[in-house]
Amino acid sequence: MKREQGSTLFLKAVVFLMGIVVLASCLVGVPGIAKELIEYYPAMVYLPILIGVYGAAIPFFFALYQTLKLLSYIDKNIAFSESSVKALKNIRNCAISISILYAAILPILYIIAEKDDAPGLAALGLVIVFASIVIAVFAAVLQKLLRNAIDIKSENDLTI
Repeated sequence: MKREQGSTLFLKAVVFLMGIVVLASCLVGVPGIAKELIEYYPAMVYLPILIGVYGAAIPFFFALYQTLKLLSYIDKNIAFSESSVKALKNIRNCAISISILYAAILPILYIIAEKDDAPGLAALGLVIVFASIVIAVFAAVLQKLLRNAIDIKSENDLTI
């Protein structure tokens, strides 16, 4: 039992650190980038990027919260419950919304990358979109497996 709690404690620490890094980026990094964008581009270029980045932070933090809830369910030995299925569904929806937001700003990132001769900028946007899609698919698969396991468990409980 202690080994399981140790692994979930490690995962909780990683989730917490991810949240700190993204929060610091939102508070320090993005405003610095915004100052650069404001100097060289009109509002119709930098404003959608800022809205997209800060808009994607909301579902990201909600997904981190859902992940912490899921890890606490594992600690309490109630991982095979409707609450876990709901948490995975929320994580999936958050990942989909992040990929949609970043896909929406990809054309603007491409314009900036072409002008500044920085292809890594467009590639970074694509990486975020595809990583979010992978997370959404993974959460959907886990949700389906968990749903099947819960159904089998309830059948077994009724049989006995």
